[in-house]
Amino acid sequence: MGEPVILEAVRTPIGKRNGALRAWRPDALYARVLDALLERTGMDPARVEDVVTGCVTQVGEQGANVGRLSVLLSRLPKEVPAVSLNRMCGSSQQAVHFAAQAIAAGDLDFVIAGGVESMTRVPMFSDIGGGFHTLNPDLFQKYELVHQGESAERIARAYGLCREELDEWGYLSHKRAARAWEKGRYARQVVPLEGLDSEGRPFLLERDEGVRPDVDYERMLALKPAFREDGVVTAGNSSQISDGAAALLLGDREKALALGLRPRARFLARVVVAGDPTMQLLEVIPATEKALKRAGLSLKDLDVIEINEAFASVVLAWMRHFSPDPERVNPNGGAIAHGHPLGATGAVLMTKLLYELERTGGELGLQVMCIGHGQATATVIQRI
Repeated sequence: MGEPVILEAVRTPIGKRNGALRAWRPDALYARVLDALLERTGMDPARVEDVVTGCVTQVGEQGANVGRLSVLLSRLPKEVPAVSLNRMCGSSQQAVHFAAQAIAAGDLDFVIAGGVESMTRVPMFSDIGGGFHTLNPDLFQKYELVHQGESAERIARAYGLCREELDEWGYLSHKRAARAWEKGRYARQVVPLEGLDSEGRPFLLERDEGVRPDVDYERMLALKPAFREDGVVTAGNSSQISDGAAALLLGDREKALALGLRPRARFLARVVVAGDPTMQLLEVIPATEKALKRAGLSLKDLDVIEINEAFASVVLAWMRHFSPDPERVNPNGGAIAHGHPLGATGAVLMTKLLYELERTGGELGLQVMCIGHGQATATVIQRI
């Protein structure tokens, strides 16, 4: 049995929909991250035995096993296999789980796990014809399947969350992310990319494009609800539609040390859960409980928590259930600020979690993500 560890992690700056990364094909974007990962480790690319890739909308430019196509575009040898998977928003977090499990089983020694999504070039829902109307009608006889935005509204009502609370969290996300960039907290984890400005002129994109350092709380309050006329969920307190990619190099601890590579974190728990497909986003609560139980920890033991900001109501409901130290939850902002490139976000958050533990000297971190149709993934890592 092997002991899987995280050796390196890197991500792109996250671009806004139709923004700076609009000219990047997703396979080329992911290939750039794979190359950056190899450059940072200096490891022989031939030692990579598999590439596990999360991608949600696997159609068009993200079809035909985008992970394998990205390998062929990268510096990795053609002999390196790859697989692409879809666990919706938790896809690249699941990719990390699968890679770690393969190492723990003794099947592989070194694996890259990551994800990519260009929501500009491959619009969300285009794999199902643009909406729920293509789903099996029998599903609607068994369950009340609704848009995630409607679920976010129901969660807000169930937990008594008002519009001001949601907007305050969205405002805080931008402020924290802007502070993180100003203080250089993100610089080491991001590989700059050539982007295009609004006039089509090339420039070097070095920061997450969606972060607003000058975010205006009063303007956020003035935004119209996105899913209900009398609702509380708006574009300002929801994740941004985005483009991006991220990847981590995982390896067996002994084999990595033998090559002179530095293990940076190990896994204490990897879980996935499922439940109500109508409320669908609340499975972050049982996922957290299961992960903590498996790791033998309590929430107070955690130094850093990354919970995906698909909607502010999900994060605030989770916080209301667990009552964590709010300073430890998304300390450098989240998807409301930097965006949510669906298949990549899991690896983005894991990268953020790793670097923040190292920056602060923290030991234990939790990553948890809500997933459409009522699932959630959670991971507990320990800094080495």
